[in-house]
Amino acid sequence: MSYLVFVAPALLMTATISVASEEFTYPVMAGFKWRRYFYGFNASPLSSPQIANGVTLAASARMLFAAAAYYLFIWVFGAVFPLMTVPAPATGWISIPVGMLAGLSFGMPLMAYAASLEEDKGQFALVQRFVFMPMFLFSGTFYPLQVLPVWLQWIGWVSPLWHATELGRMATFGGPVDALMLVVHLAYLLVLTVGGYLLVRRAFTRRLAK
Repeated sequence: MSYLVFVAPALLMTATISVASEEFTYPVMAGFKWRRYFYGFNASPLSSPQIANGVTLAASARMLFAAAAYYLFIWVFGAVFPLMTVPAPATGWISIPVGMLAGLSFGMPLMAYAASLEEDKGQFALVQRFVFMPMFLFSGTFYPLQVLPVWLQWIGWVSPLWHATELGRMATFGGPVDALMLVVHLAYLLVLTVGGYLLVRRAFTRRLAK
């Protein structure tokens, strides 16, 4: 297996998470505080959950474009090997919805956090430096998680990037699939996404009721 084949799925997942970190932070803050357009939307027949859904769908469209473009790029350069012999996107395309799930699993809790902030005191910069960057470096992006010291491996275990990357690698270059870990990876990402979404709805309803 080439290094490109190993790293490519992780970079695809990172791309969608990066889009999520942009779309679910400052634009959300702007909607509540700086430009306050969420309050304008709320004065129409739109409900608070519908506004949250609209923000989520718009960000998801960007994530879909990023994931699809990145997948095309890595396929062109021969990083999709589901058969371990020749490039063939038989299952590699699955990395696109997995990438979107990765972005949502990181973005939904982040959006809920952004919607709860009353003032911008550099919190998003701290998220980038102390959450996104360690996650990117220590989630098995460039080397297997197992080669890290045990005291650093926990970052990967709790990181949506590692779980999504493992799913992406199963799809893009195949090999034996551990059914238990497949369920664990999917369940973890879905719990973060659904739990974060419920918190988003609650935060939007609370803020727009003021």
